[in-house]
Amino acid sequence: MPAAENPVPPEPADALAAVVALRRLADQLEDAAVEQAMRAGWSWPQAAEALGVTRQAVHKKHAKRLITAGVKLRRRGDDRV
Repeated sequence: MPAAENPVPPEPADALAAVVALRRLADQLEDAAVEQAMRAGWSWPQAAEALGVTRQAVHKKHAKRLITAGVKLRRRGDDRV
């Protein structure tokens, strides 16, 4: 792969630090997007489908934080859209 197409820094420590930074940024973006979706009335299955994970996975990862943040969460059987 030509260097212009390969954004990996030449030093392994720099490359790995970049991976860590991107993972942190991705986690922050996911947290914000899930919170936004839940505040907009999305269901856990809707959020899970959008993220490509199970309902249980997205609930386990985000529910406690969202409850602490005061987000009103939908429960199974809620008919709000």
